[in-house]
Amino acid sequence: MLTPAFDLSQDAAFLTIAIRVPHARVSEFDVYFQGADFRFSARPYFLRLTLPGRIIENGSEQGSYDADKGLFTIQLPKETPGQHFEGLNMLTALLAPRKSRTAKPLVEEIGTSSVSEEGEEDDDEEFDWEIEQFPYEEVPESALKLQCHYGFGDLRSGVFQRLQDEFSDVIDIKDPDFTPAAERRQKRLAAELTKFDPDHYLADFFEDEAVEQVLKYNPWWTDTYSKMMAPLGKSQEQEDHAALVSFSEEEKFQLRKFVNKSYLMDRRTHRQVYYSLIDILLAYCYETRVTEGERNVESSWNIRKLSPTLCWFETWTNVHEILVSFGRRVLCYPLYRHFKLVLKACRDTTEILQLGKSAVLKCLLDVHKIFQESDPAYILNDLYISDYCVWIQKAKRHLQECSIATPFVRATTGNNPEVHQLQNSTHVQRALCCSEKEQLHVATT
Repeated sequence: MLTPAFDLSQDAAFLTIAIRVPHARVSEFDVYFQGADFRFSARPYFLRLTLPGRIIENGSEQGSYDADKGLFTIQLPKETPGQHFEGLNMLTALLAPRKSRTAKPLVEEIGTSSVSEEGEEDDDEEFDWEIEQFPYEEVPESALKLQCHYGFGDLRSGVFQRLQDEFSDVIDIKDPDFTPAAERRQKRLAAELTKFDPDHYLADFFEDEAVEQVLKYNPWWTDTYSKMMAPLGKSQEQEDHAALVSFSEEEKFQLRKFVNKSYLMDRRTHRQVYYSLIDILLAYCYETRVTEGERNVESSWNIRKLSPTLCWFETWTNVHEILVSFGRRVLCYPLYRHFKLVLKACRDTTEILQLGKSAVLKCLLDVHKIFQESDPAYILNDLYISDYCVWIQKAKRHLQECSIATPFVRATTGNNPEVHQLQNSTHVQRALCCSEKEQLHVATT
């Protein structure tokens, strides 16, 4: 558990504690206070303070959370109004555990019975919260400038400098703050080659009954897409697209909880955001199909594992890279490793993009919910999905017409060289097993 940055202030009646917990799971936090003892926890943070004065719970205590700053502000009433608490700026002393108040001897005879006179075990021992804490240290701004960026629009850096141990199961890349994009890709490709299992692939290829079953599943966007493609008047087309996709009350509640933001991005970053969106949608479509829309404990793992954007903080320069990467990972990681699922996920993503922003937003809200309910994958909402849910609502251009979606649609439909490359399973096996030099040749031909 990490010790968060915190600050204390006071007035005549209240003690105010401000706790900064960026990227914490704020949906599940806990506050405890009694006398001089104060405890706060919100994964992955834990704070325990020994206060210089006493506080009470009388109904006048208040708390607030600033999502933009990741800041909890808690006001606690003093037991004696007007009392001045000394040493609130002595943060190290406040973190120090209380001195032991036990009357037990420091040396006990081993082997003696711990049973009370009544013959029952003493179960009144409370959990020892006196774990060691260290004051939070700010990272110098000069060091942050040297760090690599990631997240939505490459807006994040320094997040994992302290959180690496807490979220090591979420991402595959180690030390992302100091691993440049080229090195991330090199390590990702090496990991995929190591993970590829020819026996698993061949077993799914020849014994494909389960795969054929999930291929028959029709997610919600299939029927919606069919309705959209029905003959419509040109004047009605855009309006009908928006009306075809509806949001549940739960999804509307999700939307109301997001913080309204504006994003200033240059042309390169704007294209990168669209590329990463396609990568995330491909992983989501695969997961939706193989589970037939019934989420399970592996859903979060499937999505983030199949999306290099989420687990390697990968960046893209064209649609071709995204398709090849997705195909490789489907054949390396999930339970069902069949190339028909790759093609089906590509077509599903194409339909979602052609349905427009509302369909994409609906999918992103589902991803957000899956990650929010998965510990500790919720960090990916902070880094990517929440921003995508806000940004997509303000995207000025229709996805059907944007310069990113169009080449993706062309690449996954019709008579196109890229779709022939994807359909050739022998070619994909070669791409997975050949040397680095051969991979470069395959990717450029």
